[in-house]
Amino acid sequence: MLRPYSIPVWKTAPFIRLLLPFIAGIMLQWYIGFSLTAIVIAIACFTIAFFLFRLFPLSLRFKWKTLQGFILNALLLSVGVGVTWQKDIRHHTGWFGNYYHDSDHLVLRIDEPLVEKTKSWKAVGTVESIIQHDSAIACEGKILLYFSKDNVSPQSDIYRMHYGDRIIIHKKLQRIKSSGNPGAFNYEQYAAFQQTFHNVFLNEKDWLLLQDKDAHPFKQFLFHTRDGILSVLRKHANAGKDGLGIAEALLIGYTNDLDKDLVQAYSNTGVVHIIAISGMHLALIYVMLVWLFARIPLVNKSKVTQVILILACLWLFSLLTGAAASVLRSAVMFSFITIGKNFVRRSSIYNSLAASAFVLLCYDPYFLWDVGFQLSYLALIGIIIFQKPIHNLVYIKRKWLNMVWGLASVSLAAQILTFPICIYYFHQFPLLFLLANIMVVPLSSVILYVEIFLLAFSWIPLVATWLGKIASWLVWLMNETITRINSFSFAVWDMIPATIFSTTLLYAIVIGCGAWLLNRNKLLFRFTLFASLVFVVQYAYNDWRQMTQQKLIVYNVPQHQAIDMIAGNEYHFIGDSILLEDGVLQNFHLKPARVALQLTNRKDSLTSVFQQDMFYLFNNKRILLIDEALRFEPVSQRINVDIIIISKSSKLYIPQLAKVFDCKQYIFDGSNSLWKIAKWRKDCEALNLRCYSIPEQGAFISDL
Repeated sequence: MLRPYSIPVWKTAPFIRLLLPFIAGIMLQWYIGFSLTAIVIAIACFTIAFFLFRLFPLSLRFKWKTLQGFILNALLLSVGVGVTWQKDIRHHTGWFGNYYHDSDHLVLRIDEPLVEKTKSWKAVGTVESIIQHDSAIACEGKILLYFSKDNVSPQSDIYRMHYGDRIIIHKKLQRIKSSGNPGAFNYEQYAAFQQTFHNVFLNEKDWLLLQDKDAHPFKQFLFHTRDGILSVLRKHANAGKDGLGIAEALLIGYTNDLDKDLVQAYSNTGVVHIIAISGMHLALIYVMLVWLFARIPLVNKSKVTQVILILACLWLFSLLTGAAASVLRSAVMFSFITIGKNFVRRSSIYNSLAASAFVLLCYDPYFLWDVGFQLSYLALIGIIIFQKPIHNLVYIKRKWLNMVWGLASVSLAAQILTFPICIYYFHQFPLLFLLANIMVVPLSSVILYVEIFLLAFSWIPLVATWLGKIASWLVWLMNETITRINSFSFAVWDMIPATIFSTTLLYAIVIGCGAWLLNRNKLLFRFTLFASLVFVVQYAYNDWRQMTQQKLIVYNVPQHQAIDMIAGNEYHFIGDSILLEDGVLQNFHLKPARVALQLTNRKDSLTSVFQQDMFYLFNNKRILLIDEALRFEPVSQRINVDIIIISKSSKLYIPQLAKVFDCKQYIFDGSNSLWKIAKWRKDCEALNLRCYSIPEQGAFISDL
């Protein structure tokens, strides 16, 4: 009996074959980088080769079809390289970085409403011009602005500043840099993907508000609409600060009022996607719009009108939420679905996914590194591939139980392809994600619809009041559910180490195992076993390295002292006591390193470390820690020291230290003021002494 012939997915979804070389080109340009000349020559050569190939006789084209495929893939790869080069604003002749000097004045437009922080107001400023020697040079580019709260009077212009206002600043810009702490989030790379490379902290005397504005009407409309939505929620659905923050995030993705501990609880239980606007939100709104416009007279008789209204509402919502990569992916995807459903025959869902990704990456190739972009596509692909097979594993007769099992199968399918990358980025796995999703996803869907109805009927006081109370109670119930689930000691598996290599191996295991279970292919089974063996070997090797490690780390924590002496999986911490508390400072600056290095035991002292006053002996390395003002008496012979760490802006002078200590390395940590570090570095250079500035060069890491 002949086996049924199945068409390969790459033939039913041709956009996949276009997308893969395009992605390869994006990655090549980012990690290697090619000149514009090389890119133009490559695109021109492959374009000419492609059209020349079309002039060949049909028989030769068929015989050499592999060559045609190679030329087309090379052309798409070159286009990917070119799009990435063009998107990098540093290659534009009008980028302000090509003209800026520290003494220049900058004219900027405030590009978003100010966000209040603990010690400052934050905003993004778009450079309009540079003023040099009484002449203005038109420029472009973005700068992160931080306006200090210190000594700000109630009459300050900061309270009158809004989107579109123009300011002139005169302050030295700082390059955005990562902390350099082991395992830490690479903020420098993240900002570069947003085409932002500088920031500046402004005191009141460093800037001046200009009289004229430069606000884009549509963007102004979006901000006004968002403020109107927030005011309705704050008036009618104010269930305390925690509840209000969740309500705002759930409806339009506004996250400024979210409580960090509550967000962590949502993350620990695997339902953080509920408060991060994603495809689920657009899917719910899409279903509502299709139902609504199919019942409105006149509108329901015109497919064109329905499509235009549905797309307009979807894109307006996407822009209101800030146009995150995951939301744009969903908007593009539902646009293709809507158009295809009404005007074209049904196409492969894989082709629609690949097409949406291609369009988005043409718009912004740096979406490729966006976590939301990656997770949204992986989750949807997982649901498409695995949801039906998982659901068919269990037959449930009762309708309501089958619906619950259907929701569970969606959650399981989405988790299959997302959990390796979640472990890589977040180093944790929510063990109770299935329970949390079954309970919270339906509840969040109801809340979203209630909030939409609240906005629609906010002009009717009685209806708005009752809808606000219902929304507030439902949000409270959802928060309470998540908090209770998170309270279980086994709710989350934390401190999971992961590297790019281990994540790649984990994906090889998951994909190989999934493909084997779906196709029952022995070769796939052997591939899965081999990948599993390599994964176990690399894990054992990493575990051995971690158990034998001996390190000194001086962390880059602004305005704080933080030092770890590490032996195996044990560490002795020296620094400010606030960093011992389980809070934002520790989680952001220190926890990533301890996850990456698998430091599980904090000790008051290590057997390999001998301490006497400010002196430490660690693996025959002599370390001196100075965190207070000292006076040294003259010595007949200088004391040998391998490392001197200077903290807390101690009142001392490098020439005096050099007369007492014969030191190989001076380290100035982040607790010191920048002007003192600059002075010490100048003294070290004059005396030919090696020095290391933590704020400028990142964390100091030494294997001892």
